[in-house]
Amino acid sequence: MAYLVVKALHIVLVISWFAGLFYLPRIFVNLAMVPQESTAEYDRLLLMAGKLYRFMTPIGFLSIAFGLWLWLGFGVSGGWLHAKTMLVVVLVGYNLYCRKLLKAFQSGKNKFNHVWFRWFNEMPVLLLLAIVFLVTFKPF
Repeated sequence: MAYLVVKALHIVLVISWFAGLFYLPRIFVNLAMVPQESTAEYDRLLLMAGKLYRFMTPIGFLSIAFGLWLWLGFGVSGGWLHAKTMLVVVLVGYNLYCRKLLKAFQSGKNKFNHVWFRWFNEMPVLLLLAIVFLVTFKPF
């Protein structure tokens, strides 16, 4: 029973983290399209991005903690888990890079256009697909 509770909480936390990983770059797209002279809209988007980042990051680390609990506490194992773990490390890097991008917007030093952010926004989708397939099919 405890295993199922931990697993359910892990899944809910992962879904919540990915919601943030999907939405924050969309805010970046809008920030890149709004001229900084349009202060009210730009400031509102910056506020939204900052709040979202501060909300999603602890959720991401909680999802990792629950995943580690599943792995170490209940003996979940397999080669697929090593591949999934590497993809989670990439996700953490993506999350941290989002912080760097947010800081660039906050300091007025963004170097990327909205098209770049649209492509950047696709990375978590690809990672999610790979992770779901690894967890579902456990190919190795």
